[in-house]
This record gives sequence, structure tokens and C-alpha cells, in this order.
Amino acid sequence: MSVDLSRIRNFCIIAHIDHGKSTLADRLLDATHAMAARDMKDQFLDNMDIERERGITIKAQTVRMTFRAADGEDYILNLIDTPGHVDFSYEVSRALSACEGALLIVDAAQGIEAQTLANAYLAVDADLELIPVVNKIDLPSADPDRVAQEIEDVVGLDAADVLPVSAKTGAGIPEVLQAIVDRVPPPSGDPSAPTQALVFDAWFDPYVGAVMLVRVVNGTLRRRERIKFMVSGLEHEITRLDVVDPRPRSVEVLSAGEVGLVVAGVKTLSDVKIGDTITTVAKPAERPLEGFQEVKPMVFTGLYPVDAEDYEDLKVALEKLELNDSSFSYEPETSAALGFGFRCGFLGFLHAEIVQERLEREYGLDLITTAPTVRYRVIPRDGEPFEIESPAALPDTTEILEIQEPVVLATIHVPSEHLGAVLGLCQERRGVQKDMGVHGTRVQVRYELPLNEIVTDFHDRLKSATRGYGSFDYEIVGFRQADLVKLDVLVNGDPVDALSLIVHKDKAYARGSELAKKLKEFIPRQQFPIAIQAAIGSRVIARTTVRAVRKNVLAKCYGGDITRKRKLLEKQKAGKKRMKMVGSVEIPQEAFLAALRLGDE
Repeated sequence: MSVDLSRIRNFCIIAHIDHGKSTLADRLLDATHAMAARDMKDQFLDNMDIERERGITIKAQTVRMTFRAADGEDYILNLIDTPGHVDFSYEVSRALSACEGALLIVDAAQGIEAQTLANAYLAVDADLELIPVVNKIDLPSADPDRVAQEIEDVVGLDAADVLPVSAKTGAGIPEVLQAIVDRVPPPSGDPSAPTQALVFDAWFDPYVGAVMLVRVVNGTLRRRERIKFMVSGLEHEITRLDVVDPRPRSVEVLSAGEVGLVVAGVKTLSDVKIGDTITTVAKPAERPLEGFQEVKPMVFTGLYPVDAEDYEDLKVALEKLELNDSSFSYEPETSAALGFGFRCGFLGFLHAEIVQERLEREYGLDLITTAPTVRYRVIPRDGEPFEIESPAALPDTTEILEIQEPVVLATIHVPSEHLGAVLGLCQERRGVQKDMGVHGTRVQVRYELPLNEIVTDFHDRLKSATRGYGSFDYEIVGFRQADLVKLDVLVNGDPVDALSLIVHKDKAYARGSELAKKLKEFIPRQQFPIAIQAAIGSRVIARTTVRAVRKNVLAKCYGGDITRKRKLLEKQKAGKKRMKMVGSVEIPQEAFLAALRLGDE
């Protein structure tokens, strides 16, 4: 039985991080009686432990609600909850492709932030109907009228259409549900046309294989029907169809306009491409739906197991994570210092942290992470330009004509009293200011910044400089030539490839001496002195030494001739020299972590 299309509304919630998306989703579930009170918990849709602890949404979730509108009719509302952090904006773009409308949530105290704007533009590009909502009106510092005016000035939505809401107390929630029915257009689609269903998320279930979250655009999907993935060309039989209200519930048919889960016995994680179109073998569609652009990882780190025996476990864990997260990529690599591991690609530093934490928690692995690098473009003196993801892949300087680094356009929102600190931070990070605009007490600044200057600690530094009130969003705008060099770290004359960095020439000396000093704190003393050097090519630019531990060989000599003592000292000296020649130094994990956190102070 197919559902009347005019009774369906597909919408998502978009907002800056921490503006109350997940709490608002809870209130919508309450108001539509989607679940029993005993099953309700705060941030119901954030079901990963990390999401609940950090208070952020990482994976987009979906839920189906039934609402009786003012006209007395029942409507099916499909809500897709989206992440707010800049690293997870690809999740937002995928969720938007499955919707016709979006609730744009803005904090009544903080006003519009960088991510609010970025997500609003994504929604406008996707032709979605935007419903502006001012949340947290119960706060003592709330100023809903000012924020409504800000929404009109910055986003261009009429201030009169803004709905005041408190997701905490539940005030204004019925009006939001009615506005969704009134303002969001019903899905367009033909249930009798050839089937086209867009896969906008997928994850791995150990019992049934790949579970796909789909939006049926045209036609119908039925149980036991053979389906075909239009991009990969693979065929499978549907074993289960579910709608999520809010727990998965089995159905026989999903028809045009509906959102649901498809299980089709897809065994390997790599078979499902996010953005692929599912059609039926019996009545195939002529062409696939418009997918979304392939996400390109921009930040790369090496992940190595502390214990070499965990290599296979790490490989299996990465395979499973890759399906749940299409923007994450990995390939095997070896390091002379750390053995066998993987080079992993992420969207940003928070994304890398979350993946590492999930690997350690969900799969019980102990990992060493190398310093993050970005994708550089190398123009050789002869041959085609190519891109590299790790310093080890950089050829000899004599073969390189120029190196280009990725550049981002960063939009920063900050209260006017903190503007000076933010401009100083951007200048320090080699930024080029593009423009600046003032909206009431807040300033919007746009800077072109090299990606490698913002990947590690820029977000933390920005929050510190603005007492937590600054926010920023960025988009990659291309590559630009820069004066970059490869900085090697040598311990006892041996290069440690895992600690190599690509840095700007002007910062190489400061970075090298900082790194050498940091390593000195963590490398344990041996029976011989250990030289720690930072070098560019064959030129050493910084050096420090871990002094030797000295055994007192004269302890048993009390009194007697000085020549005997001298003989023992000479013997010790010769032994240490021999030891130094064959001695290899073990570098503890803390040293790698210290190098990773460089510059945080």
C-alpha cells in the first residue's frame, strides 16, 4: 500500500554546533508521540557514545513521525538530523539531497554563526524551503527579536516568518510542526514510474551486512525484489525494508517520497557507494539520480598499531569504519621507525580525532598517530604534476620546480571586541584578508588561509582568542604556490620518517628547534649521548643532545694510584663509543604524541 504523496513531508534540521538541534529533535518526537515515555532519553538520535560525551552529532540520523495537522489530516514527517561541525558538512549535504525542506535553527543568545550560514547556503543550493527557528528563548540572555532581524539581514529570510522556540521547555513546538506541514512542499515523484532510490547513507551491521538509508524518488521498492546499483552495476535481492519510527519497523513496500532502510544481503562494505541510485531489475530506470560530489579527504595521518600483532585487527576495523564514513580513506604504508600501518585520509582534524577514538574504543586497539599533513601538489622540472599525501613521498629538491599547497576560504564570525585577536591569529597563519562586514555587535571576516596552517590547532586557538564566541567555517578554493621545505628529524644520525613534516621555509627553524626540544623531554637517557637533529636536506638547522647516563666505575676504588682510576675511565669511554656505534634508540609513543601536539602551547 503506497502512501499519498501530499501527506508526506521530508525535512532536516540544520544549525551551528551546539544550537540545540538534537534537543529540538527530542521535543518533536515527544510532541508527535513517536515513542513511549519510558524509552525516551535526551539526544535520542545521537546513539554513538562519542556523540553523547562530546555533545555533538557526527552521523546523520533519520526518524519518521506522524502528526495530526490543523486540517484534521494525519501527515508523515520524515526528519533527518544532521551534524553541525565543519568537518562533517559532507553529512549535511547528503541529508539535504533527501529532503524538500529544512529547519534552520539559530541560538537566541549567540545569533548567527559561521556554520549556520554555510549550512543555509547548502540548503539554498539544494532548492530547499527554509523555515527559520530561534531556539533557547528561555535563556536569560536571549534576544529573539535581534536574532530574527539578524537572520533577515544575513540570510535573507523574512524576520516575520521566524518561529520562537525553546527546545528545553517545549514552547513553540506545535507551531514548528504545523509550519513544516504548511511550508515544506510534499515530495514530487511518480510511484508507477521506473524505480529510482537515492542511497544517502549506509552502515555495517554484523548480522545482515550493509544497511542502506534511501530516499525513494520514483517508483516503489518491494521485499524479495531484485535491485541493481546503477553506478556499480551490482545486483542483489531485497531481504528487508524498514521505516524508522523511531526504531526500525519492517514494511513490505517503500514508495515514492518515502525514506527508509534497505537490506539486500550486500556482504562487502565497498560495494555500496554513497550517492548511488538503486533501481529494479524488472523495470530499470534509464539514468541514475544526481548524486553528490565525491568527498576528497584533505588531512592525512599515519595510524600504526603499538603492537605489530594488532595489524590485521586494525585493517578489519578500518574496513568497517570506511563504510559508515564514505569521506574516510586509507591505504597500507610502512615506516622504518614504526613498522606496518596505514595512511588515512580525513576531512579535518576533529574527524581524525573521532576516527582514532572510535578505533581505540570500539575495537580495543592501541595506536600511534603521526603528525597530520595535507595534500600537496608537486610540479616537477620534467613530467606531469602529481599530488602527495605524506612528506616521505616528496622527491629530492633538485627535481622540483615548485610545490603548491591547498588554500581555503575561511569565514569567521566573531564579537567585535575580539576582532583584533582574530586578525592577529590569521596573519600569524599566513592568511590574506578578503573582506569584512559588521552585523550589529558581530563581525564577519573572510580570509584565504593555507589548509596546513589550520588543520591542527586553529579551531582551538580561535576559541581561546574569542573566549569561545568565535566560530569559523571553510571551503577549499584551490592550490597556491608556496615556499615549502621538508623538515627531517634525525635521532642519532638516523632519520625518523614518521616525524618528518612539510613546513613553510620561514617557520622551519622555529618548528625544528621546538620539535628537537620536545623530543629531548621524552626520549629516555641511555649509556651514550643521543643527538636529536632537525634538518632540511643535508643542512642541520637545530640540534639538542640527550645526555648519557653515567655509571660510577670508580666506586670500588678507594685510595690507591690515580693511573688505575684513569685506566677504568678510559675503558668505560671506549665501551660507550662502541655502544654508540651499534646502539639504536627506541622512541616511546609519548614522543610521537608530543610532536603531534606541537604548537598547542
